[in-house]
Amino acid sequence: MSRLPLSGMALLAALTASAVAVPTAKAAVLRWANDGDVNAMDPATRQETVQLSFLANIYEPLVRRNAKLGLEPALATSWEKMSPTVWRFHLRPGVKWQDGSPFTADDVVFTLKRILSPDSSMRAPMSPVKEARKVDDLTVDFETYVPDPIFLQEQTNMLIMSKAWCEAHNSAEPVTIGKDDNYALHHAMGTGPFKLVSREPDRKTVVEKNPLWWDKPQGNLDRVEFDVIASAPTRVAALLSGEVDMIYSVPPQDIARIKQASGLKVLETPELRTIYLGFNEDRAELATSNVKGKNPFKDRRVREAVALSINEPAIVSRVMLGLGHPTWEMWGPGVNGYDAALDVRPKVDPAKAKQLMAEAGYPNGFRVALDCPNDRYVMDEQICTAIVSMMARIGIKVDLNAQTKAKYFNKILSPNYNTDFYLLGWTPATYDAENVLYTLLGTRNGKRGEVNVGGYSNPALDELTEKIGVETDEAKRNAMIHQSILILQKDLPTVPLHQQVIVWAMKDNVDVAQPADDFFPYRLVRVK
Repeated sequence: MSRLPLSGMALLAALTASAVAVPTAKAAVLRWANDGDVNAMDPATRQETVQLSFLANIYEPLVRRNAKLGLEPALATSWEKMSPTVWRFHLRPGVKWQDGSPFTADDVVFTLKRILSPDSSMRAPMSPVKEARKVDDLTVDFETYVPDPIFLQEQTNMLIMSKAWCEAHNSAEPVTIGKDDNYALHHAMGTGPFKLVSREPDRKTVVEKNPLWWDKPQGNLDRVEFDVIASAPTRVAALLSGEVDMIYSVPPQDIARIKQASGLKVLETPELRTIYLGFNEDRAELATSNVKGKNPFKDRRVREAVALSINEPAIVSRVMLGLGHPTWEMWGPGVNGYDAALDVRPKVDPAKAKQLMAEAGYPNGFRVALDCPNDRYVMDEQICTAIVSMMARIGIKVDLNAQTKAKYFNKILSPNYNTDFYLLGWTPATYDAENVLYTLLGTRNGKRGEVNVGGYSNPALDELTEKIGVETDEAKRNAMIHQSILILQKDLPTVPLHQQVIVWAMKDNVDVAQPADDFFPYRLVRVK
């Protein structure tokens, strides 16, 4: 038998192998971009949609929402009420953490304690809970202080963390972003459909499919690459050139061009979020104002003057190019408690606004700074710029302080609350008005009012909110929510502006679910 030289044998082996090899399926990869980054990998650090949406691909709650925002089992398979204040959850057997260790009731009890700690920014949704008790490895009881009519909705916000992993990495307690640091801010290890592979803050974050996930994905993604592209023209150019497959934040002025581009599509849906202006009513003197010895925003007439100076329909039509719905309520359509009959915004009236300013003792106006993000909401900086111009007509000279959301949120949110005047957006995590009343407008007391940035306090509204929080009769509860709208429209602690429209753009071979809460669940994405 003839002998081939070694190089020839190797070549023959390679040819033979290639002739019989079965082609492997190409990995489904999604590359998408947004104008702002996820602030941290720790789900207890901030109630912010982009962050919670991203982390919900890695961590999971006991009860999750489907593509139509309905409730469905996740890490719990079932639940029942043992009494008016005790809920029992039966945990899903066989669930593994991404390091291969078993998920148990100990992780649930640990996560609740962690969320209720002083440095957590997720206390508000879980504030009705007195404690969680382990019954056995796969059973947990939650006891609330009082009957809670929206307890299951609140559970969707509780992303479970591994007790052993947190303790092993000195992250048993959450820390405040920008103030302290720990391992969980930069790393993640959950039970969810994707696992963190690499993290470059403000640049790129990569996740890959979790082979240990208990559920079957409806999508087909193997890998997701999330790029931060702050510049709107650069972000759009990346989509048009094929550098990315999807952009999550689409500039309104580019929508028509993207729709006309071959191989691309645009998705639009009304969002549950309400964008609003807030006033600091807590400080005796505004730090950024030329008024000394008193705070103009404590006077309701000044707050009404601000509201009457803002031409919100013009902002929606000219600045947002129609991607919004002007509102006069702090929660909009799709949120339980929305009342269309009360959603009647007063017409812009600079003359009346000037009269109110004079009656309040500011005939010549005053100066104040407005804090605004420039990478979070639809045309946020442009909206703030328009507001500055409108308020100048009634004598209020506004110094605009627009900055990235990372710096902005660190400045205005707990524990700093360092702002005199601000623009903010809020999606009630429970899709219920009580969340807004309790979290944004309740008097701050360590639990209630966690995102009450301006320090507004109305004991009558607090009392009403507490009643709404425990009322199980739907008609009575909605009547009280109606009453709360009337209080807010009279008191004007905030100026509601609009509910925006979510706009995503992507290649036409990408199918996604676009829920009204602006979450982006990778498990529902399919690349064809």
